[in-house]
Amino acid sequence: MALPKHASRLERIWHYTYLVICALIFLFLMAPILVVIPLSFNAEPYFTFTEKMLRLDPEGYSTRWYDLLLTFGMQAPDAARDGSWWADAWSNAAWIQATKNSIIIGFFSTLLATVLGTIAALGLSRPEMPGRRVIMAILISPMIVPIIIVATGLFFFYSAISIQDWGIPYLGVILAHATLGIPFVIITVTATLVGFDHSLTRAAASMGASPTLTFLRVQMPLILPGVISGALFAFVTSFDEVVVVLFVGGLDEQTIPRQMWNGIREQISPAILSVATILVLISIALLTTVELLRRRSEKLRGLSPG
Repeated sequence: MALPKHASRLERIWHYTYLVICALIFLFLMAPILVVIPLSFNAEPYFTFTEKMLRLDPEGYSTRWYDLLLTFGMQAPDAARDGSWWADAWSNAAWIQATKNSIIIGFFSTLLATVLGTIAALGLSRPEMPGRRVIMAILISPMIVPIIIVATGLFFFYSAISIQDWGIPYLGVILAHATLGIPFVIITVTATLVGFDHSLTRAAASMGASPTLTFLRVQMPLILPGVISGALFAFVTSFDEVVVVLFVGGLDEQTIPRQMWNGIREQISPAILSVATILVLISIALLTTVELLRRRSEKLRGLSPG
Protein backbone atom coordinates (compact mmCIF):
# COMPACT_ATOMS: atom_id res chain seq x y z
CA MET A 1 0.00 0.00 0.00
CA ALA A 2 1.44 3.36 -1.02
CA LEU A 3 2.13 5.96 1.61
CA PRO A 4 -0.38 8.87 1.43
CA LYS A 5 0.97 12.34 0.71
CA HIS A 6 -0.47 13.77 3.92
CA ALA A 7 1.40 11.25 6.12
CA SER A 8 3.35 12.74 8.98
CA ARG A 9 7.09 12.36 9.45
CA LEU A 10 6.59 9.72 12.15
CA GLU A 11 4.25 7.76 9.87
CA ARG A 12 6.81 7.86 7.07
CA ILE A 13 9.55 6.61 9.40
CA TRP A 14 7.35 3.75 10.58
CA HIS A 15 6.36 2.93 6.99
CA TYR A 16 9.94 2.47 5.83
CA THR A 17 10.91 0.71 9.05
CA TYR A 18 8.05 -1.72 8.48
CA LEU A 19 9.28 -2.39 4.92
CA VAL A 20 12.80 -3.07 6.18
CA ILE A 21 11.51 -5.45 8.85
CA CYS A 22 9.43 -7.34 6.26
CA ALA A 23 12.44 -7.56 3.94
CA LEU A 24 14.64 -8.93 6.73
CA ILE A 25 12.03 -11.54 7.69
CA PHE A 26 11.68 -12.56 4.05
CA LEU A 27 15.48 -12.84 3.73
CA PHE A 28 15.62 -14.94 6.92
CA LEU A 29 13.01 -17.35 5.54
CA MET A 30 14.63 -17.53 2.09
CA ALA A 31 18.25 -17.80 3.26
CA PRO A 32 18.36 -21.64 3.42
CA ILE A 33 17.02 -21.87 -0.13
CA LEU A 34 19.37 -19.17 -1.41
CA VAL A 35 22.31 -21.10 0.05
CA VAL A 36 21.28 -24.55 -1.20
CA ILE A 37 20.88 -23.58 -4.86
CA PRO A 38 24.47 -22.38 -5.56
CA LEU A 39 25.94 -25.17 -3.41
CA SER A 40 24.27 -27.76 -5.65
CA PHE A 41 26.67 -26.60 -8.41
CA ASN A 42 29.78 -27.06 -6.27
CA ALA A 43 32.53 -28.84 -8.20
CA GLU A 44 33.95 -30.26 -4.96
CA PRO A 45 32.20 -32.80 -2.68
CA TYR A 46 31.64 -30.23 0.07
CA PHE A 47 28.62 -28.59 1.63
CA THR A 48 30.42 -25.24 1.91
CA PHE A 49 31.45 -22.55 -0.54
CA THR A 50 34.94 -23.20 -1.85
CA GLU A 51 37.48 -20.49 -2.58
CA LYS A 52 36.89 -20.86 -6.32
CA MET A 53 33.15 -20.45 -5.85
CA LEU A 54 33.63 -17.29 -3.82
CA ARG A 55 35.88 -15.92 -6.58
CA LEU A 56 33.20 -16.88 -9.15
CA ASP A 57 35.77 -19.05 -10.90
CA PRO A 58 33.98 -21.25 -13.50
CA GLU A 59 36.15 -24.20 -12.45
CA GLY A 60 34.52 -24.08 -9.03
CA TYR A 61 31.09 -24.86 -10.47
CA SER A 62 29.86 -28.08 -12.02
CA THR A 63 26.71 -30.05 -12.79
CA ARG A 64 28.32 -33.32 -11.69
CA TRP A 65 25.86 -33.78 -8.83
CA TYR A 66 22.88 -33.41 -11.14
CA ASP A 67 24.48 -36.02 -13.40
CA LEU A 68 24.90 -38.28 -10.36
CA LEU A 69 21.13 -38.29 -9.95
CA LEU A 70 20.96 -40.23 -13.22
CA THR A 71 23.95 -42.54 -12.72
CA PHE A 72 23.76 -43.49 -9.02
CA GLY A 73 22.75 -47.16 -8.84
CA MET A 74 23.22 -47.89 -12.55
CA GLN A 75 24.96 -51.08 -13.66
CA ALA A 76 27.06 -49.34 -16.31
CA PRO A 77 27.13 -45.59 -15.60
CA ASP A 78 30.26 -45.00 -17.71
CA ALA A 79 28.91 -46.57 -20.89
CA ALA A 80 28.03 -44.58 -23.98
CA ARG A 81 24.83 -42.62 -23.44
CA ASP A 82 22.70 -44.34 -26.03
CA GLY A 83 19.34 -46.07 -25.74
CA SER A 84 20.67 -48.90 -23.60
CA TRP A 85 22.26 -46.41 -21.21
CA TRP A 86 18.96 -44.60 -20.70
CA ALA A 87 17.19 -47.96 -20.27
CA ASP A 88 19.72 -48.85 -17.58
CA ALA A 89 19.13 -45.50 -15.87
CA TRP A 90 15.36 -45.91 -16.02
CA SER A 91 15.49 -49.41 -14.54
CA ASN A 92 18.30 -49.15 -11.99
CA ALA A 93 19.13 -45.54 -11.08
CA ALA A 94 18.18 -45.08 -7.42
CA TRP A 95 17.00 -41.48 -7.72
CA ILE A 96 14.88 -42.25 -10.78
CA GLN A 97 13.23 -45.13 -8.96
CA ALA A 98 12.55 -42.84 -6.00
CA THR A 99 11.05 -40.26 -8.37
CA LYS A 100 8.77 -42.83 -9.96
CA ASN A 101 7.60 -44.01 -6.54
CA SER A 102 6.95 -40.43 -5.40
CA ILE A 103 4.92 -39.66 -8.51
CA ILE A 104 2.84 -42.86 -8.26
CA ILE A 105 2.14 -42.38 -4.56
CA GLY A 106 1.52 -38.66 -4.97
CA PHE A 107 -0.88 -39.13 -7.88
CA PHE A 108 -3.12 -41.74 -6.28
CA SER A 109 -3.06 -40.16 -2.81
CA THR A 110 -3.93 -36.78 -4.37
CA LEU A 111 -6.78 -38.34 -6.36
CA LEU A 112 -8.21 -39.99 -3.25
CA ALA A 113 -7.73 -36.89 -1.08
CA THR A 114 -9.33 -34.61 -3.69
CA VAL A 115 -12.44 -36.76 -4.11
CA LEU A 116 -13.01 -37.29 -0.39
CA GLY A 117 -12.05 -33.74 0.57
CA THR A 118 -14.37 -32.19 -2.02
CA ILE A 119 -17.29 -34.35 -0.91
CA ALA A 120 -16.62 -33.42 2.71
CA ALA A 121 -16.39 -29.72 1.88
CA LEU A 122 -19.69 -29.80 -0.03
CA GLY A 123 -21.39 -31.42 2.93
CA LEU A 124 -19.85 -29.04 5.46
CA SER A 125 -20.91 -26.03 3.39
CA ARG A 126 -24.60 -26.80 3.94
CA PRO A 127 -26.09 -24.86 6.86
CA GLU A 128 -28.38 -27.77 7.80
CA MET A 129 -25.38 -30.05 8.36
CA PRO A 130 -25.45 -31.09 12.06
CA GLY A 131 -22.23 -30.81 14.08
CA ARG A 132 -20.33 -29.01 11.35
CA ARG A 133 -17.71 -27.53 13.69
CA VAL A 134 -16.94 -30.85 15.36
CA ILE A 135 -16.72 -32.69 12.06
CA MET A 136 -14.51 -29.99 10.58
CA ALA A 137 -12.19 -30.16 13.59
CA ILE A 138 -11.89 -33.93 13.24
CA LEU A 139 -11.24 -33.81 9.50
CA ILE A 140 -8.51 -31.18 9.68
CA SER A 141 -6.87 -32.71 12.76
CA PRO A 142 -4.05 -34.32 10.68
CA MET A 143 -2.80 -30.77 10.09
CA ILE A 144 -2.67 -30.08 13.82
CA VAL A 145 -1.53 -33.38 15.32
CA PRO A 146 2.28 -33.84 15.14
CA ILE A 147 3.17 -36.03 12.17
CA ILE A 148 5.16 -38.43 14.33
CA ILE A 149 1.99 -39.26 16.29
CA VAL A 150 0.04 -39.83 13.09
CA ALA A 151 2.81 -42.05 11.72
CA THR A 152 3.02 -44.08 14.93
CA GLY A 153 -0.75 -44.60 15.02
CA LEU A 154 -0.81 -45.66 11.37
CA PHE A 155 2.06 -48.08 11.99
CA PHE A 156 0.21 -49.92 14.76
CA PHE A 157 -3.09 -49.80 12.86
CA TYR A 158 -1.54 -51.22 9.68
CA SER A 159 0.20 -53.89 11.72
CA ALA A 160 -3.09 -54.90 13.32
CA ILE A 161 -4.88 -55.30 9.98
CA SER A 162 -1.78 -56.75 8.22
CA ILE A 163 -2.09 -54.36 5.30
CA GLN A 164 1.31 -55.47 4.00
CA ASP A 165 -0.22 -58.89 3.23
CA TRP A 166 -2.99 -57.54 1.02
CA GLY A 167 -0.75 -57.63 -2.02
CA ILE A 168 -1.49 -54.05 -3.15
CA PRO A 169 1.73 -52.05 -3.68
CA TYR A 170 1.97 -48.59 -2.09
CA LEU A 171 -1.48 -49.00 -0.49
CA GLY A 172 -0.44 -48.09 3.04
CA VAL A 173 1.55 -45.03 2.02
CA ILE A 174 -1.18 -43.85 -0.39
CA LEU A 175 -3.87 -44.06 2.30
CA ALA A 176 -1.60 -42.31 4.80
CA HIS A 177 -0.75 -39.48 2.43
CA ALA A 178 -4.40 -39.14 1.44
CA THR A 179 -5.20 -38.68 5.13
CA LEU A 180 -2.63 -35.89 5.33
CA GLY A 181 -3.87 -34.25 2.12
CA ILE A 182 -7.61 -34.25 2.82
CA PRO A 183 -7.48 -31.25 5.23
CA PHE A 184 -5.88 -29.07 2.53
CA VAL A 185 -8.58 -29.97 0.04
CA ILE A 186 -11.34 -29.32 2.58
CA ILE A 187 -9.95 -25.90 3.51
CA THR A 188 -9.43 -24.68 -0.06
CA VAL A 189 -12.77 -25.98 -1.36
CA THR A 190 -14.61 -24.63 1.69
CA ALA A 191 -13.01 -21.22 1.12
CA THR A 192 -14.22 -21.34 -2.48
CA LEU A 193 -17.74 -22.24 -1.38
CA VAL A 194 -17.93 -19.24 0.98
CA GLY A 195 -18.92 -16.95 -1.87
CA PHE A 196 -20.98 -19.55 -3.71
CA ASP A 197 -24.56 -18.52 -4.48
CA HIS A 198 -26.72 -21.51 -3.52
CA SER A 199 -29.68 -19.99 -5.36
CA LEU A 200 -27.99 -21.29 -8.52
CA THR A 201 -28.39 -24.88 -7.38
CA ARG A 202 -31.98 -24.26 -6.37
CA ALA A 203 -32.67 -22.70 -9.77
CA ALA A 204 -31.14 -25.72 -11.50
CA ALA A 205 -33.25 -28.07 -9.38
CA SER A 206 -36.41 -26.12 -10.15
CA MET A 207 -35.68 -26.57 -13.85
CA GLY A 208 -35.54 -30.34 -13.47
CA ALA A 209 -31.79 -30.93 -13.16
CA SER A 210 -30.78 -33.91 -11.05
CA PRO A 211 -28.36 -33.40 -8.10
CA THR A 212 -25.56 -35.00 -10.13
CA LEU A 213 -26.18 -32.77 -13.14
CA THR A 214 -26.45 -29.72 -10.91
CA PHE A 215 -23.09 -30.50 -9.36
CA LEU A 216 -21.36 -31.13 -12.70
CA ARG A 217 -22.86 -28.19 -14.61
CA VAL A 218 -23.32 -25.55 -11.88
CA GLN A 219 -21.18 -26.16 -8.80
CA MET A 220 -18.11 -27.85 -10.22
CA PRO A 221 -17.15 -25.15 -12.78
CA LEU A 222 -17.27 -22.49 -10.05
CA ILE A 223 -15.38 -24.42 -7.38
CA LEU A 224 -12.92 -26.05 -9.79
CA PRO A 225 -10.07 -23.59 -9.03
CA GLY A 226 -10.40 -24.40 -5.32
CA VAL A 227 -10.49 -28.14 -6.03
CA ILE A 228 -7.34 -27.93 -8.16
CA SER A 229 -5.60 -25.77 -5.55
CA GLY A 230 -6.42 -28.32 -2.85
CA ALA A 231 -5.19 -31.12 -5.09
CA LEU A 232 -1.89 -29.31 -5.64
CA PHE A 233 -1.42 -28.81 -1.90
CA ALA A 234 -2.22 -32.48 -1.32
CA PHE A 235 0.30 -33.52 -3.98
CA VAL A 236 3.03 -31.31 -2.50
CA THR A 237 2.29 -32.74 0.95
CA SER A 238 2.67 -36.28 -0.37
CA PHE A 239 5.71 -35.46 -2.49
CA ASP A 240 7.64 -33.89 0.43
CA GLU A 241 6.58 -36.21 3.25
CA VAL A 242 9.15 -38.54 4.82
CA VAL A 243 8.11 -39.43 8.39
CA VAL A 244 5.06 -41.52 7.46
CA VAL A 245 7.02 -43.29 4.70
CA LEU A 246 9.71 -44.26 7.20
CA PHE A 247 7.08 -45.81 9.48
CA VAL A 248 4.70 -47.53 7.06
CA GLY A 249 6.57 -47.76 3.74
CA GLY A 250 8.13 -50.98 2.54
CA LEU A 251 11.78 -51.42 1.63
CA ASP A 252 10.97 -51.06 -2.07
CA GLU A 253 8.86 -47.93 -1.54
CA GLN A 254 11.71 -45.44 -1.60
CA THR A 255 10.41 -41.94 -2.27
CA ILE A 256 12.56 -38.88 -2.95
CA PRO A 257 12.44 -37.57 0.67
CA ARG A 258 13.20 -41.06 1.98
CA GLN A 259 16.10 -41.41 -0.45
CA MET A 260 17.40 -38.05 0.77
CA TRP A 261 17.08 -39.21 4.37
CA ASN A 262 18.99 -42.39 3.60
CA GLY A 263 21.64 -40.37 1.80
CA ILE A 264 22.15 -38.11 4.80
CA ARG A 265 22.49 -41.08 7.14
CA GLU A 266 24.63 -43.37 4.97
CA GLN A 267 26.71 -41.13 2.71
CA ILE A 268 26.84 -37.37 2.70
CA SER A 269 26.71 -36.34 -0.94
CA PRO A 270 26.03 -32.92 -2.51
CA ALA A 271 23.62 -34.74 -4.81
CA ILE A 272 21.11 -34.18 -2.02
CA LEU A 273 21.49 -30.44 -2.63
CA SER A 274 20.71 -31.00 -6.31
CA VAL A 275 17.51 -32.83 -5.40
CA ALA A 276 16.61 -30.08 -2.94
CA THR A 277 17.08 -27.45 -5.67
CA ILE A 278 14.82 -29.38 -8.06
CA LEU A 279 12.16 -29.75 -5.36
CA VAL A 280 12.33 -26.01 -4.65
CA LEU A 281 11.71 -25.23 -8.32
CA ILE A 282 8.80 -27.67 -8.42
CA SER A 283 7.30 -26.12 -5.29
CA ILE A 284 7.63 -22.62 -6.75
CA ALA A 285 5.87 -23.74 -9.93
CA LEU A 286 3.04 -25.36 -7.98
CA LEU A 287 2.59 -22.37 -5.68
CA THR A 288 2.50 -20.05 -8.69
CA THR A 289 -0.23 -22.24 -10.17
CA VAL A 290 -2.16 -22.10 -6.90
CA GLU A 291 -1.97 -18.29 -6.87
CA LEU A 292 -3.19 -18.06 -10.47
CA LEU A 293 -6.07 -20.39 -9.65
CA ARG A 294 -6.95 -18.32 -6.59
CA ARG A 295 -7.17 -15.18 -8.68
CA ARG A 296 -9.26 -16.97 -11.29
CA SER A 297 -11.59 -18.24 -8.58
CA GLU A 298 -12.07 -14.71 -7.21
CA LYS A 299 -12.77 -13.42 -10.70
CA LEU A 300 -15.37 -16.14 -11.35
CA ARG A 301 -17.11 -15.35 -8.08
CA GLY A 302 -17.00 -11.58 -8.71
CA LEU A 303 -14.71 -10.87 -5.77
CA SER A 304 -12.04 -9.08 -7.80
CA PRO A 305 -12.33 -6.14 -10.16
CA GLY A 306 -10.51 -8.06 -12.94
